[in-house]
Amino acid sequence: MTLEQLRIFVAVAEREHLTQGARELNLTQSATSAAIATLEARYAARLFDRVGRRIVLTEAGRLFLAEARAVLAQAAAAEKVLTDLAGLEHGSLSLAGSQTVANYWLPGLIERYRVLYPGIAVSLAIGNSDFVAGRIHDGGADLGFVEGAVDDPALAAMPVAEDDMVLVAPVIHPWAWQAPRGAEQLKMGPWVLREPGSGTRSFFEAHLQAIGLPTGELNVALEYPSNEAVRAAVEAGSGATVISRRVVEGSIRAGTMAAIDFPIPPRRFLALRHKERYATKAAQAFLDLVTSATTRSPDLVP
Repeated sequence: MTLEQLRIFVAVAEREHLTQGARELNLTQSATSAAIATLEARYAARLFDRVGRRIVLTEAGRLFLAEARAVLAQAAAAEKVLTDLAGLEHGSLSLAGSQTVANYWLPGLIERYRVLYPGIAVSLAIGNSDFVAGRIHDGGADLGFVEGAVDDPALAAMPVAEDDMVLVAPVIHPWAWQAPRGAEQLKMGPWVLREPGSGTRSFFEAHLQAIGLPTGELNVALEYPSNEAVRAAVEAGSGATVISRRVVEGSIRAGTMAAIDFPIPPRRFLALRHKERYATKAAQAFLDLVTSATTRSPDLVP
């Protein structure tokens, strides 16, 4: 069993699609298929069921996937130790960010980092806060950046910036003329929210609980897995939302949605790292850059 075979298996297993896995690794479909067949034949274990034109992980495949990911993460960690011997002239940095952080805050910092360390290849995976925490926990990324608290004792979290939150509504919504004055009016909504597991959703629900409003009593019209979809739905008149001002500042200025005069506290952006994994020089340099920029401007907008 080789690391290359494990990489091929993981790429195919995560997509449950042979062609997409091959494309991800820049391999031919025949080479990818042969690597999977070799693994199955060598260990007399069926890893995938072929269902028509689809492939689906078997129970053995699901169990093997977790172990294969762990081996690849350990191999990557060993490689990073050796790469660090070359200082910051060569190497890689794998980041993961939740949507607001990754789309509106990290790009400017990544560009500054690339200018300072052009020999470091930087990659960024984007998902919700649960996705980012999972990537750091499993060793799939060196550093993670999220918008809310993460409940994982294996991870260390460090505040790195503040994010201004705002209640917005369609320009035709009654709140555009008169802000809601209490829990009963807030219940009415209707609300357009991010999906459970996102930092924005978790922050909003925690704020509602802090003001004595159970989230189960909200009139939630729609849930979307992206900030952009939520913003578009508010502009279309579907309902109100609480979201980062970074996401909707342009829409507010353009007059396509209304910012409501309702007190919402800021939230923190957090940097995540695994407590027990080796911290590379490349990762530490990025944290130093973030910390330096944040010290100059706590509400940094790169």
